[in-house]
Amino acid sequence: MAGVSAAVASPVVVRDDRAVEHRFDAPPQRAVSLLPSLTEAVCAIGACARLVGTDRYSNWPSSVVALPKLGGLDDAVVERIVGLRPDVVLAASSTRALARLESLGLKVLRFDSDSHEQVRSTLDRLGRLFGAAPAAHAAWKAVEADMVQAAELVPLALRGRKVYFEADATPYAAGEASFVGQTLQRLHLRNIAPAALGAFPRLSPEFVVQAQPQVILAARRNATQMMARPGWQQLPALQGGQVCAFDEAAYELLIRPGPRMGEAAKLMAACLAALPPAGPTPR
Repeated sequence: MAGVSAAVASPVVVRDDRAVEHRFDAPPQRAVSLLPSLTEAVCAIGACARLVGTDRYSNWPSSVVALPKLGGLDDAVVERIVGLRPDVVLAASSTRALARLESLGLKVLRFDSDSHEQVRSTLDRLGRLFGAAPAAHAAWKAVEADMVQAAELVPLALRGRKVYFEADATPYAAGEASFVGQTLQRLHLRNIAPAALGAFPRLSPEFVVQAQPQVILAARRNATQMMARPGWQQLPALQGGQVCAFDEAAYELLIRPGPRMGEAAKLMAACLAALPPAGPTPR
C-alpha cells in the first residue's frame, strides 16, 4: 500500500470528533496513539514509522509491540507521553487524561470509532494529517472489498437468522448500532439487540432466552459456559450447534474497529460457512 509522501510539507488542518480544528505547519513526524484501532489506522496508511508510543493494548502490526507503552483509556501515563515530545496525540474521546495533556501544550485529536462511518472518517482525517490521503482511501476500499467477499461466503440457509454476538458474559451484546452490528447486518444476519438499546447494551439472561437466537458468536471462553446458564439449553443456536466460538486473538480482531474490520467480517463468515447445516428458518 502506498504510504506517506516524503515531499509533503504544507500546512495541515484536521477537525476531530469534538469539532475542534487543529492546525499543523506540516504533517506530524512524532505521534502517540492511545487506542489500538488508531494505531492500526496509522499503520494502515503507511505512517507507522511516525509512531513514538502507543497504549498498552496496541499489538498490530508487530512493529508497534516494541514501542513505549503509555497506559490505557483510564490510566494514560502523562509524564511519559510528554517526555516523548509528540507533535500530536491521537486518542479516543473517552480517554481520561486528554484535558491534562492539552493543558501541558500537546495537540490532542479525539476520535470516535462506534460505527463503520466513523472508522472511515477517521481513516480519511488521518490520511490528511499525515499526508497519506491516497493510502487512506485504499485502506477503506480494502475494507469494503473484504466485506463484500465475506457476505458472499455466508450460506443461504443462515441468511436472515437471528444472531446474538456476546461482547461480555455479563451478558453484554454487540447491538445493531455498533460497528460489529453493522458487520453482522452486512453478513445478512438479524441482531437480537435493536439499535434502540445502544451500541453495546447489557442484556438480561432472560432477554436472550426470550429472543431465541439461532446463531451465536462469542469468545470461546464464554461460549463453552453457555449451556450452564439457566434456560439457555433451549436456545436454538445451542441446540443446533450454530455457535461460532473464537480464540482470544481472533475475538480481539472482531471487537476492534479500524482498518481490519473487513478481515474480521471474513473471519466471521468463514466460521458461519463451516457450521453444521441449519434447519429451515422459522416464520
